[in-house]
Amino acid sequence: MVRKVTCHHPAGVIRPDASAMHARRARRTLVAMAFQPDDLLGEAALQAAVAALAERNQHHLADMSEREQADAVGHWRELAMTILTAARTASGPEPADGETGGRAAIVLEDAGGDEITVHASFYPQLEDLGGGEVAATPAQATALELLEQLAGDDDAEED
Repeated sequence: MVRKVTCHHPAGVIRPDASAMHARRARRTLVAMAFQPDDLLGEAALQAAVAALAERNQHHLADMSEREQADAVGHWRELAMTILTAARTASGPEPADGETGGRAAIVLEDAGGDEITVHASFYPQLEDLGGGEVAATPAQATALELLEQLAGDDDAEED
């Protein structure tokens, strides 16, 4: 079904050639504003996710002290970052037929003072083989090694 649409503009009716030019300009604008998977890890996405969780749990917040509210928002921030990291890790091209591939994302976030929060996500999920071993792709195995090194550095500092 084809419909003819007439566009009105304050200066009068837009001629087809002018609206086609406008559509091309709009497409260029949309391309410039294209979503990038890394946008999921930006502060704006994180704040939006925390705000959504706060709105969803608004009835609980009303009954909390200021300290409890701050703790809840901190928990929701960690939860949101974990979810957004998983979404970022899962986004991207799928391996071609016959190929296997995996992804891993590690996000290091300042947690105040000298503290950091580490978020890690794997796609596809790691498979537990038992005995403390997991099946992982090369990228995932490398991420696991990096996480072990980070944990080892923390253990060395505590000694």
